[in-house]
Amino acid sequence: MLETSARLLRLLSLLQTPRDWTGTDLAERLGVSTRTVRNDVERLRSLGYPVNAARGPVGGYRLGAGSALPPLLLDDEEAVAVAVGLRTAAGGAIAGLEETSLRALAKLEQVLPSRLRRRVNALHTYTVPVPRDGGAPSVDPEVLTTLAAACRDRELLRFDYRDHAGTVGLRTAEPYRLVNWGRRWYLVAWDADRGDWRTFRVDRIEPRTPNGPRFAPRELPEDDVAAYVSRRVSAAGWRHNARVIVHAPAQAVAERITPAVGTVEVVDETTSVLRTGADTLGTIAVHLGLLGLDFTVDDPPELAAHLRELAARYDRAAG
Repeated sequence: MLETSARLLRLLSLLQTPRDWTGTDLAERLGVSTRTVRNDVERLRSLGYPVNAARGPVGGYRLGAGSALPPLLLDDEEAVAVAVGLRTAAGGAIAGLEETSLRALAKLEQVLPSRLRRRVNALHTYTVPVPRDGGAPSVDPEVLTTLAAACRDRELLRFDYRDHAGTVGLRTAEPYRLVNWGRRWYLVAWDADRGDWRTFRVDRIEPRTPNGPRFAPRELPEDDVAAYVSRRVSAAGWRHNARVIVHAPAQAVAERITPAVGTVEVVDETTSVLRTGADTLGTIAVHLGLLGLDFTVDDPPELAAHLRELAARYDRAAG
């Protein structure tokens, strides 16, 4: 049988998992009687831990939220995951989290067993991060939490928004989701003034308080909101846009591209339309070549001319 102090720590660790524990389950895990479990629960409560108990056949014990943060008892994999997450956050795109993440990481590594510390340090030493994009501005964490709360509470948002030209205007929108894509954060919302779905860059948003009234939720523009945002963001940054007839089923085309490359529309069982784009015509030509499917360029004419030049060059190279 575990000693009392060790047993209390083990009990606290079990109660931190997101489930309800019956007295019988806890007794079996700890190798004690249900009466001992009840006594140990009372000891934890006397130490300030809010252990909630629900009666009934589906009831049990669960650790609730208290006024102070209890010690978090993590298993090996959880500890490594938290350490890696803190290192990632230290170089992230949310302003103010770098120093906080490093402080928390220092505290965690100080108490990690040597075997886990070696795993975390090895991952840090032999992983090369991509340098932070100087053109990707950081996001104010208070703005993120404000937007997330508005999404949760379904409250109309009023905010000043700076567009790509630097013009600031007042916007009113129903917020639904926050999406982290690349080094930027985006808000997916229904624009009340324009009567359509819009994607707003969070670093350009300055919320006004208080929020507006609650709104009835709408059906999202797509089930996969992340794919929706990636397409909108990519298309907005393309210098050249193209419409291509692909002589293959839409499913076959969709399996060969990512949402950031473009969208696929069904024409019939053997034909589909690919709407894509890129900064250069050459990049579009490469993407089309990698499809491995027959296609016909519908628009723009410049892309068709570029492909004819490539065809002639490849023909000379093969000859």
